[in-house]
Amino acid sequence: MTLSYLDAVILGIVEGLTEFLPVSSTGHLTITEKLLGLTVDDPGVTAYTAVIQLGAIVATLLYFRRDIVRLLVAWVAGLRSAQGRTHHDYQLAWAVIVGSVPVAVVGFLAKDLISGPLRSLWVVAFALVLWSAVMWLAETRHAALARRGEERHEGDVTLRDGIVIGLVQCVALVPGVSRSGATISAGLFRGIDRVTATRLSFFMAIPALTAAGLFELASEADHLKLLGVGQMVVGVVVSFVVAYASIAWLLKFVSSNKITAFVWYRVALGAALVVVLAAGWMTAT
Repeated sequence: MTLSYLDAVILGIVEGLTEFLPVSSTGHLTITEKLLGLTVDDPGVTAYTAVIQLGAIVATLLYFRRDIVRLLVAWVAGLRSAQGRTHHDYQLAWAVIVGSVPVAVVGFLAKDLISGPLRSLWVVAFALVLWSAVMWLAETRHAALARRGEERHEGDVTLRDGIVIGLVQCVALVPGVSRSGATISAGLFRGIDRVTATRLSFFMAIPALTAAGLFELASEADHLKLLGVGQMVVGVVVSFVVAYASIAWLLKFVSSNKITAFVWYRVALGAALVVVLAAGWMTAT
């Protein structure tokens, strides 16, 4: 199977646009691949969707470069002195590090399940709808905490927050849930303000998506070559450009809007998928 350059551009746009929005990039890529006539559970296609995430990761690294350097400096300083360990950036760095571990472990152990049976549009459809309810509850819970003056900000993030958000991030391995939707929701449940929860979601995406992309690049190199090296490069570059714009837009959006704004779209898309699949207009895999 070989991808056309048009396919590569389309998939790069979808990846960059949906990777960080709480609408599920894997779900949208699966739908798009199906519409393009690709075999969604083909090893090469599955690997391709993971590899082009590297473009989105580079966009994250570039956009948050100052924050990343700040956290790394604080983390190293905290390892070297007791005084450094009192800085909130040291705690935040550890929250990101520890929170990134669970999804790496579960993703590795459940790789065959994730790239096989779960790569079904039925799974995507129901996950889109069901996790929308969690996002709604998260905003409701957050609003209640904010009214009581219990909302917390970036300087208040703890190691426990990182662990909880990291564990919830594992649920996003199910296509249709959305990694950002899962992590932002977990942050809101913990009483963290929306912008900080979103920034944490970006920070935790870096190790998780980088590991997934590099693993697929190494383990499925032969399948990826069949799809086309040039097409892979195009997909990565396009996803980088679109993801960078998407990051800037989302941070501005959540500063004054609830994530429930995405719920209506998720539910509508999930319901439409159910109708399409039930009518036999499209196969699930």
